[in-house]
Amino acid sequence: MSPVTMAENSADDACQEQWGGTLKSRVHRARRGETRRSFLLVLPVIVFLLLAFIVPIAKMFEVSIYDSTLRDLLPATAQALDKGSKDGAGDVWKGLAHDLVTARENGNIGMVASRLNAERFGLRSTVERTARRAAAAEEAPTEQWFASVDPVWSDPGLLPMLARATRPFTFDNYLAALDFRRDQQGSIVSQPEDSQVYRSLYLKTFWVAIAVTALCAVMGYPIAYLMATSSKSTANKLMILVLVPFWTSMLVRITAWMVMLQSHGVVNDLLVLAGVVYDNNRVMLIYNLTGTLIAMTHILLPFFILPLYSVMVAVPPSYMRAAQSLGAGRFSSFWKVYFPITLPGVGAGGLLVLILALGYYITPALVGGQSGQMISNMIAFNIQTSLNWGLAAALSIVLLVVVLALYFVYNRLVGAENLKMG
Repeated sequence: MSPVTMAENSADDACQEQWGGTLKSRVHRARRGETRRSFLLVLPVIVFLLLAFIVPIAKMFEVSIYDSTLRDLLPATAQALDKGSKDGAGDVWKGLAHDLVTARENGNIGMVASRLNAERFGLRSTVERTARRAAAAEEAPTEQWFASVDPVWSDPGLLPMLARATRPFTFDNYLAALDFRRDQQGSIVSQPEDSQVYRSLYLKTFWVAIAVTALCAVMGYPIAYLMATSSKSTANKLMILVLVPFWTSMLVRITAWMVMLQSHGVVNDLLVLAGVVYDNNRVMLIYNLTGTLIAMTHILLPFFILPLYSVMVAVPPSYMRAAQSLGAGRFSSFWKVYFPITLPGVGAGGLLVLILALGYYITPALVGGQSGQMISNMIAFNIQTSLNWGLAAALSIVLLVVVLALYFVYNRLVGAENLKMG
């Protein structure tokens, strides 16, 4: 090869290397630019999820395990209890009297009483009365003085309870959320049967959610099938009927059911007119579990129909005709061909209804009565009435963990990738 040819080849190689490197760097820059633009597009969604879901859940978990209210309002008591737990010294009663008087002077005695009442029911009036007596006492209060004010102060389990309550971190809220407690020795024991509330409420909540999901599936599948296989005009009319509940306030719908299901409501009047029941023996359909099931099923039925319809409408009608042309009957072709194809829509609608039903509050509160209450009603009670936010947060976290566990089981058995919303 001549020197001129070798020089030309070297120049070509250098040019290709230069242009190849330039092209590669341009491709990298273009990809980085696309990545940045994509990130900026989804950034509002990430921020929304962070502020609306992740941060509140993290705060709720913090409230369930961290509460420094008593440690801040009863500092001398907490210090004495810590010292006593280490070397057996410390004047707990003197510190408690000083803290109660200080809290009363600062207007915080109500907060102390409410917090201790959440730990042990009945301490609210005891704490307020003791604070008034301690403020008027001429000598330093002792254990005997506290016992003379109220015998509850002589209970051997009271000081261990105060020691636990003044610790900022505790898992006692989760014990209470599962109907457990600590005895005087600090061991975890089950609540007495007449005091167990939350476990039965959890079971009732899941039973109601599963029953509502099953009712929505039984009633929603034929409706979605009729919408998917009817003409366009008929499907549009049925879609309007399905969407009508979304155009009406939930409170209005619940009130309508209260009017219809009461003893002298529309449903009972029709039953009496048809001779099914006697006028003096009308059926009680409201303020019980029956009313809760009826109202929740009506409200959540569209959430099952819409995902299922979006899957059904995408199934080609030729599948059924092909199965029938091969000798299968109408029911056999439906059961072996059409139904398995629509199962992802059934799973999506069922999972959506189940999760929504587990957290329902307003419907059981209005039409459920005492027997139709769910765990969400008890969470609201602890937040609004008893002001035990730690227990309410623990109840919510337990419910969230169970829902995530159900989703994990569903993902393992069926696969979340098989869920289809359309």
